[in-house]
Amino acid sequence: MKKWNLIIDVAKCSNCNNCFLTNRDEHVGNDFPGYAAPQPRYGHRWINVLRQERGRAPMIDVAYLPTMCNHCDNAPCVKASKDGAVYKRPDGIVIIDPQKAHGNKEIVKSCPYGSIWWNEDLEVPQKWIFDAHLLDQGWKETRGAQACPTGAMQSLKVEDEEMQALAEEEKLEVRHPEFHTKPRVYYKNLYRFTRCFIGGSVAIERDGIQDCLAGAQVALRRGDERIAEERTDAFGDFKFDRLERDSGAYTIEIVHPEHGKKTIDVQLAESQYLGTTHLT
Repeated sequence: MKKWNLIIDVAKCSNCNNCFLTNRDEHVGNDFPGYAAPQPRYGHRWINVLRQERGRAPMIDVAYLPTMCNHCDNAPCVKASKDGAVYKRPDGIVIIDPQKAHGNKEIVKSCPYGSIWWNEDLEVPQKWIFDAHLLDQGWKETRGAQACPTGAMQSLKVEDEEMQALAEEEKLEVRHPEFHTKPRVYYKNLYRFTRCFIGGSVAIERDGIQDCLAGAQVALRRGDERIAEERTDAFGDFKFDRLERDSGAYTIEIVHPEHGKKTIDVQLAESQYLGTTHLT
């Protein structure tokens, strides 16, 4: 049968926090029996926007990552619960029954993503419910997706085969695939949070004035292997992205037919801006 999925495009998230605010508006002080008890006024972030900065001035990449319950097909919280306190619906949504889960704080610890919160007053574990109470009334989108001004969120109810084909076509990823939980929240452009870049600028001196050098050929090498290449843009900049963190030694080779050649050795841990390289 068709199941619910959420697609988030990291490149489109502007950190407006509308998804966080609409979730708060929906649940603070509101009881939805069978779905969720009221969310506390303070402390809980069932939808939480993470922030990350890569590189250094003037080449900085800032990205925002909305996170929430992943509604995993292999959910650790379901395994950790007792008597059906946490269960997965046929449409893919995972629900914590607020009555059956009462007093069971171990459910909070079971989530490797840290997406389950403990309500101290009500003594119940809580999380984002995929707005199941609204979808069951006929809504086609979650409130967060509806309120997103950039279209960074998309709710999608499709067969698993169609979702997997879409994930391959759009190069969608999930957070922490090494957890093997089979999340139903997918991300586009997740590399801006999980990978690194090596960037820099190339310049020459003309009549005593430093000038950007466009069109220089820049290659990224690892040992004898040529991994990627590109040309500097109008500002003399180049950037190689989607590199693994702590991936070790690389060599940047810069060549221009009129201005010679230079190589730079790089030891990559986190994203690096190499500054300006001057050719003759």
